[in-house]
Amino acid sequence: MTDKLTVSVLGTGIMGAAMARNLARAGHTVRAWNRSRDKAEPLATDGAHIADTPQDAVRGADVVLTMLYDGPAALDVMRQAAPGLRPGASWVQSTTAGIDAVGELAAFAREHDLVFFDAPVLGTRQPAEAGQLLVLAAGPADARNAVTPVFDAVGSRTVWTGEDGAAGTATRLKLVANSWVIAATNAVGEVLALSEALGVDPDGFFDAIAGGPLDMGYLRVKADLIRDGRLTPPQFAVTTAAKDARLIVEAGERGGVRLDVAAAGAERLARAAAQGHGDEDMAAAYYASFDGQPSD
Repeated sequence: MTDKLTVSVLGTGIMGAAMARNLARAGHTVRAWNRSRDKAEPLATDGAHIADTPQDAVRGADVVLTMLYDGPAALDVMRQAAPGLRPGASWVQSTTAGIDAVGELAAFAREHDLVFFDAPVLGTRQPAEAGQLLVLAAGPADARNAVTPVFDAVGSRTVWTGEDGAAGTATRLKLVANSWVIAATNAVGEVLALSEALGVDPDGFFDAIAGGPLDMGYLRVKADLIRDGRLTPPQFAVTTAAKDARLIVEAGERGGVRLDVAAAGAERLARAAAQGHGDEDMAAAYYASFDGQPSD
């Protein structure tokens, strides 16, 4: 089997476009589709074929990669693609879909004789564009060679979590990781907001923790985005983070645990989106600390 594949990428937002571009650069034939075609069109300059419909995009594909908003969106698009799907093709499902939705997507894969891989990724715009995502994957060991070239093109490392994609072990790990990322992002915004409220220079805080166990690069990166007003284009948008936060809360409830921080974080992100920051970087949750705009 050649390691040069025909890959259909359904969903070319921040992450999907970067993944499609890296697949094309790796020499794979890429067929891309997006609900808003204008978001897919720039990929043509990288050699991708832009399809009019999901059905056209998946026709003849060795691998179908979905990177859509949520589980229902992924299922809807795959239903549209169904007439063009090739039995035996691999489906790399990278949407952060939630635990219940993964089971529904895996059932669709069985109905259409697709080899299902639960394969969300960790990373934002910059690592996606650099092909440095962390791929979390679950799927049958005897079929992994079929998708390894795809994972190698979009990521720096693949962590296999199990052999049954339907069990959602990769998605479960993604939700745990995202719970930390979202909590940390919200904490950055609150640190800056509290500093403003108390008349504290944030640099004093950063100097105080520098080099110690409380310091971390992510804190400084997100704080710089807020302080410098560089929230667009987003590394990861507020609306998408809010959706992921809701999935985390639901997963906790499903497991019988209360996730108070995650619940507050979801509400905070939703409030920032309602204030008009939905398409900005998720660090814009900072603005949820204020009834209006913060003072200069």
